[in-house]
Order: sequence, then structure tokens, then C-alpha cells
Amino acid sequence: MSVKELKTGIIGVGNMGNAHAHAIFSGKVEGMRLSALCDTNPSVMDALGKRFPVPVYGDYNEMLEKELLDAVIIATPHYSHCEIADKMLLSGLHTLVEKPISVRAGEAEQLAETAKKSGRIFAIMYNQRTNGLFRRTRELIRKGELGKIKKSIWVITNWYRTQAYYNSGTWRATWSGEGGGVLMNQAPHQLDLWQWMLGMPTAVTAFGSIAKYHHIEVEDDATIVTEYADGSIGIFTTSTGEYPGTNRLEISGTQGKLVLEDGKLKHWKLKKDEEEFRFTTKESFGQIPYEYSEIEQTEDGNGHLCILQNFTNAILLGEKLISPGAEGINEITLANAAYLSMWTGDRVTLPLRHEAFNRELDMRIKESRGCREIKEEGSEPAGVYSERWQVRW
Repeated sequence: MSVKELKTGIIGVGNMGNAHAHAIFSGKVEGMRLSALCDTNPSVMDALGKRFPVPVYGDYNEMLEKELLDAVIIATPHYSHCEIADKMLLSGLHTLVEKPISVRAGEAEQLAETAKKSGRIFAIMYNQRTNGLFRRTRELIRKGELGKIKKSIWVITNWYRTQAYYNSGTWRATWSGEGGGVLMNQAPHQLDLWQWMLGMPTAVTAFGSIAKYHHIEVEDDATIVTEYADGSIGIFTTSTGEYPGTNRLEISGTQGKLVLEDGKLKHWKLKKDEEEFRFTTKESFGQIPYEYSEIEQTEDGNGHLCILQNFTNAILLGEKLISPGAEGINEITLANAAYLSMWTGDRVTLPLRHEAFNRELDMRIKESRGCREIKEEGSEPAGVYSERWQVRW
């Protein structure tokens, strides 16, 4: 048992925050105790007060002033993440933020600096980093098992959403409320995993379609092409308008190929480096012998609980973070660069020019109208980690 319990507050108790609250309150995170909740929605506050025997606040500043907390979890709309996290870190609280860390990469960089100076533990909810297949893929790449990387292609189009989904909240699919579409809401986990496994590119070119499949003001279909310092390239294509959709990642290198699909990691390991074989063989259509292996996903663990436990253990026991908050900069940088390329039609080199992205985004925020039809949100059971938040093959 831990030497103490972290007195933890949750700011933003909608679907995601509600699930965290139930998990912590029911004792599923060892060493963490639910001590306070905060939400600006009066009906949500009323329901929370009946469900959990902890103080409930409508203002996080009041919660911060009245409660002696050790840590907070922030699950509010995207634009408020950095502002709230900055305040919590400067007040001495360990902080876990839901993805994305911010809508703007420049703000994310500033927040990472604040966290570093504060000396507090700062993490982000990249729960899919706990998946064994992604972890094994990263390990193989880092050990050089694929040799020189040539290309990666990720087709992640099983994010299907109906118009009813977009009509379920005023913030959804708007530049002013969400800051983007499929790249900002559905695909951040895959963008993070992509760079976590393969590293950050040097240039990004992207193509996207606004309202291709839905009556919204942001993109519901996007394709990103990345270039890397080693000469390799990547392709990432995603959509909320295809059904049944696909989740398939293929990574090829000079010593083999990996394919992740249908809950399996398939590995073709060449017995001779392809680049060497290419220039030494006398055969015009030579073939390289290989070994084939396959790993099937077997774990049933909940990635959200793993991240919550890891966050707790990092604070109490010094455990290494699985998803450090500062690493959230990379994912949002990829998204920002993709948007800037879509908007300008240009190839965008990294490091990103934050002022150029901010200028373009601000123009769209100014013109943002939001959804035309709004229905009450909350079709999912309260306090449940929805299947749509897990890895879906």
C-alpha cells in the first residue's frame, strides 16, 4: 500500500471526467482518493453532489482555494486545458490533462516550461500507449529490427460518426469550441503513437475536406504526408465518414516489415538486409528469405486506469511516466502543421511557425458559427469508460 493517498480533484466532469471519478471513487486506482469535483454545468453539479460524497464546485479557483489537494485531473473542453493546467501547476498540484494538451502547439510549449519550473508531475492521458502491440512495435523499431525505415502508412478510418453525434453539443466540430475536427478530436491518440514510434518529421504536407460527410464547419476527412530526416516518409489518413472503416498500420524498412491490424502485430524479418541484397544479387527478380511471426493482442486491461495508476505511482513512488505531459507537444505540433498545410496549400517545415498557425486559426474562430441544431449530450452510461476510447481494430 502506498505511504499516503493523493487527494485528487477532477475539473470537468462530463463523460470522460465522470468515468475517472467513478474509477477513483471505487478504489480502482491504488493510492488516489477522490476529494473534489468541479464543473460549470449546474445540472452536472447537482448530479455529482448526489452521486459522490465530496465537495462539488462550479469554479476551479474556488476549489483550489478551499481544498487541500495533491493532484488534479483536467477533462474540460480543449481550449481551457493550458490555462487551467498552468494555474494548477503553479499552485503546486501534480496535473494530468486529457488529450489534446492544447489546440495550439505554442501554448503547449509554454505549459511544458511551467511544469518543468514547478517541479510537479505533469502527464497527459495517452492511454493507448499502454497497448502491448504498440509498445512492442516501438521496441522493435528502436532496437533496429526493421533496419532503416522506408515508409509508414496508417489508415485509421474507423472513427465513424453520425450527424446526431455532431449535433449533441455546442462545442463539437467547431473552430471556436473544439479547434478542429477529426485531427483534433478523434485521431490525437494515433498521431501521438505515430510520432512515439517513428519520431517527429521535418516537414508536413496535408490535405483535408471540410464538411465532406457532415454538416459541420471543420474537417471530417484528412490525409497527412510526412518527411523525415533519414529520407523516409509517412502517410496518415483518417475520417469520420467511412463505414466500417479500417485501422491498419504498416511500417517497412530495409530489414523487414510490420503490420498492425485486427488486433495482431505481424512481423516479416528479412534474413538479409534488402539494401545490401539489392546491389549484390545477380538475380533480376531475386527474393529474400524471411522469418514470419505474429503476436495477438491478449490484454484486457483498461488503458485509462493504467495511466491513472502510473500518474499516481510517479508521484508517490518515483515511477517513470508512460505519457509525460511535455510529449503532448509533438502530437499537437503534427496536427497544427497539418492544418496550416491544408489552409495555405503549402508544405510546412518543422519547427512550426506558431504565429502563422495562430493567425489562420484565429480567422476561423472569428467566423465560427457552431452547430445549428443542439440536443442534450449524455447518451453514454455515466461513469463508464466507453469502448470508443479504447484501441479499436
